[in-house]
Amino acid sequence: MTTFTAFTTLSDSSMAEALGEALEDLEPEPYGVGVFEIEDGSGMWEVGGYFMQAPDDVELALLAAAHGAKTFVVSELPETDWVAKVRRELVPVAAGRFYVYGSHDADTVPDGVEPLLIEAAMAFGTGHHGTTQGCLRALDRLIEAGVTCHNVADIGCGTAVLAMAAARVWPETVLASDMDEVAVDVAEANVTANDLTGRVICLEALGFEHPQLHDTAPFDLVFANILKQPLIDLAPDMASHLAPGGFVILSGLLNEQGDEVAEAYAQNGINAWHREEIGDWTTLTLQKTAS
Repeated sequence: MTTFTAFTTLSDSSMAEALGEALEDLEPEPYGVGVFEIEDGSGMWEVGGYFMQAPDDVELALLAAAHGAKTFVVSELPETDWVAKVRRELVPVAAGRFYVYGSHDADTVPDGVEPLLIEAAMAFGTGHHGTTQGCLRALDRLIEAGVTCHNVADIGCGTAVLAMAAARVWPETVLASDMDEVAVDVAEANVTANDLTGRVICLEALGFEHPQLHDTAPFDLVFANILKQPLIDLAPDMASHLAPGGFVILSGLLNEQGDEVAEAYAQNGINAWHREEIGDWTTLTLQKTAS
C-alpha cells in the first residue's frame, strides 16, 4: 500500500509542538505524527506526519504559515515490507560483553556474552546507533572497573535495552521509564522476550516524575540516552535522585554538544569519569561527588 509523508522544519520548540498537535486534526487524518529536535546543533525542529491518503496541500500550507514553519515537503512512499528491510540491514552488534540481536539472528549468539534480543520491528534503540552502543560500552567499562550497582534506572528507555543490560549483570530490579506510552509497551514486550519479567519494571513518566522513581531513589546508576536540551534540563533532578558516588551514563549527543552537557552536570556536582565518541556521537560517563 502506498503511503505519504509530509515534513517541515521550524526553530521554536513550542510552535513545533503546537504544529504537531494541529497536524493530528488534519483531514485526511495522519496515522502518525512526530515532533523531533534535529540533532545537528542548529536548534531546529522537524514536524512530520504519515498518511494513508495524500494530504491536502492547501491545508498543509495554511498550517505551516500559521506556525511559522517552512513549506511542508510531501513525499509518496511505495509499499515496503519495513520489517523485512530492517532485518536485512540490521546485523547483530557486539558492545563490550553485550550482544544485541534480532530473533532472525538467534543462531549467531556466541558463547560468553550477555545476549539482548531486540526485534527488527522495534528499531529505536536496537544497539546499532552510536548512542546506544556507547551506553552499552560505558556500562561494560564500569563493570570492568569493578563497579557494582544495586539500584539502577533507565530514563527515556525506548526499547529498554540499557535497562535489560544492567539486569543481565546485576541481580536487583531495574526501573525503565519513558514519556511515550508506545515506547513503554515496546519496552515491556522486550523485557518479556528476554525473560526479564519482574527484573525490569517499565513505567510511563517524564524524567523522574513517577512515584516509584521517587521512592526508589537514590540510584547508583542512571542511564539517559535522550537529547542535549532534555539532558541539560534533567541535571538538577539527576543530582537529587543520584546517590553520592553514583554514576550517570548520558548519550543522544553530537560530539560538539558533549562539553555543554558535561558542564551542566558538573554544576550539579556530577563530574566527568569517561567520555567516548563513536562516529558523530558522544557518550558521557559521569560520577556524583561522594560527599
